[in-house]
Amino acid sequence: MNLLTKIPLLKANNQIDYSSRLLLLGSCFSENIGAKLSYYKFRGLQNPFGILFHPLAIEKLIQKSIHQEVFTEKDVFHTNEQWHCFDTHSCLSNPSKEKIISDINDAVESTSAQVKKVSHIIITLGTAWVYRNTSSNEVVANCHKVPQSNFTKELLSVDEVTESLKRIIVLVQSVNPSAQFIFTASPVRHLKDGFVENQLSKSHLISAINKVLEENKISYFPSYELMMDELRDYRFYAKDMVHPNEVAIDYIWERFVEVWIDDPTAVMRKVDEVQRGLQHRAFNPEGDAHQIFLKSLAQKIAYIKKDYPFMDFNISKK
Repeated sequence: MNLLTKIPLLKANNQIDYSSRLLLLGSCFSENIGAKLSYYKFRGLQNPFGILFHPLAIEKLIQKSIHQEVFTEKDVFHTNEQWHCFDTHSCLSNPSKEKIISDINDAVESTSAQVKKVSHIIITLGTAWVYRNTSSNEVVANCHKVPQSNFTKELLSVDEVTESLKRIIVLVQSVNPSAQFIFTASPVRHLKDGFVENQLSKSHLISAINKVLEENKISYFPSYELMMDELRDYRFYAKDMVHPNEVAIDYIWERFVEVWIDDPTAVMRKVDEVQRGLQHRAFNPEGDAHQIFLKSLAQKIAYIKKDYPFMDFNISKK
């Protein structure tokens, strides 16, 4: 008996392997996929500016990175005892004005370097709702708890999202014509916008991605559809009933591996074995048994690093 409607997925062309260089940008679900890729030691840069929910925020920071535009004092502001930037996530906010400017410019530099050598760019779009700062008339990436009276809320049209995605592709291709784009819509439910409004937003994103798919050699991975159709049950949500839980994330990751990871089992299995070993906590760290275990683990790491010297494992005696 088949108890779910399974989405048919085909192996992608130009798959990801351990020679690939990755850049992940977008909503918090990109952090989930990025964490999995990082765990298995794929090489990538993940959300250097923090979580970015909508396409205009992603486009703006890609543009600034490619053109290596420098952030200055005029790009930050102080509120609630911290310095913030409307173009970045609050994870970069800092009590020090000099530190936040330095960190953002470091992110510009690292993103600029990664875009030029990247093989795959994974962009996860979270919402088509945006907030426009009434004083600057600029759409912001994050409101940083500034009073809502300072913003107007707008829904990007399908055409506006489409044009933004096209500009992102052109920007990247201007410095890296061979980069493979993988777009996906986040399965996270933005219910603060409203139930109907969340569905409307997702429909605009998915419609825009499909319009871009028709004109460009890019790919779409159905994260949102997997959550809505294959995992159609609240037991796959976290306690907030908004974010996918660990089981759902693992399931969507497994489907991503089916499509996008090139012959993954052998190396990924070895990396997983080492990672599990590194997470092991000994009852007696100084005992003979644990020292033998550490020696075996070090040998496994050395074996992997022979073929993949870029993989970095931190082994501790404790």
